[in-house]
Amino acid sequence: MKINENTNILIVGLGIIGGSYAKGLTKKGLKVHAIDTDRETIEYALANNIIYEGSTEADADLIGAADVVIFALYPHIFKEWIRDNQQYFKSGAILTDVTGVKGCVVYDIQNMLRDDCEYIAAHPMAGCERLGIQNSNEKIFHAANYIVVPTERNTEEAKDVCRQIGKLLRFARISELPPNDHDEMIGFVSQLTHCIAMSLMTCNHTEKLEDYTGDSFRDLTRIARIDETMWSELFLLNKDALLHQMKLFTMEFSKLERMLMEADKEGIKDMMRRSTARRKLFDKEKPEEE
Repeated sequence: MKINENTNILIVGLGIIGGSYAKGLTKKGLKVHAIDTDRETIEYALANNIIYEGSTEADADLIGAADVVIFALYPHIFKEWIRDNQQYFKSGAILTDVTGVKGCVVYDIQNMLRDDCEYIAAHPMAGCERLGIQNSNEKIFHAANYIVVPTERNTEEAKDVCRQIGKLLRFARISELPPNDHDEMIGFVSQLTHCIAMSLMTCNHTEKLEDYTGDSFRDLTRIARIDETMWSELFLLNKDALLHQMKLFTMEFSKLERMLMEADKEGIKDMMRRSTARRKLFDKEKPEEE
């Protein structure tokens, strides 16, 4: 399948990520439809030309017309939605998602899905601490990573559709990981970092702390403004991987604590050098804006 102006795309869930997908794909000249249970969200998307058509219900005509369906829902709602509405998909429809954990979602959906449709997981490694379609912005993808998460049941065509979406949205890097490897990795680079940011914000109760902090504290805790409903679900669904990463972090932090207690200046400097060298690998130039 080649995604072009004749491809009918349906996005289910118009939050910060679903809304940003809709903006980016619409600006590429694609006809984007959407379903979201919140009427104000649909009205805002229509009024601002973010989508072509929308509904607050699982509209059979909208679903049945879609060649590609992108799900931006909480994991448990995603599975319920597929269970209740998959009868409306057209034969040959390709389904994908933006869900933050995969192992507990991908296989369940592939097992329940009709044989004449295909679901392939994907994960945009981008976000925003603000919520809602009003704060959506397709530019959050432009320097970000995009991960295709196939299983052995996925076709090359479905993988290619995911990669086309990543390219259309101008992700900086597109890669591929199997579901379990994805969840182990996401436990470290995403979930652990949110845990650290949360802990920083709750471990010190000095009054008016906001009057004294510098950029380092603000940058490190930006993601502490967190959607507790979504992230608590993601943490628990990926509990084993996250606990493993928390243990590794605690062990490394304890090494630094011990070096401080022992006044091991050379040990601290060595850790700083290794940290600096690895951090340089993450620096990348943002692409020029169109």
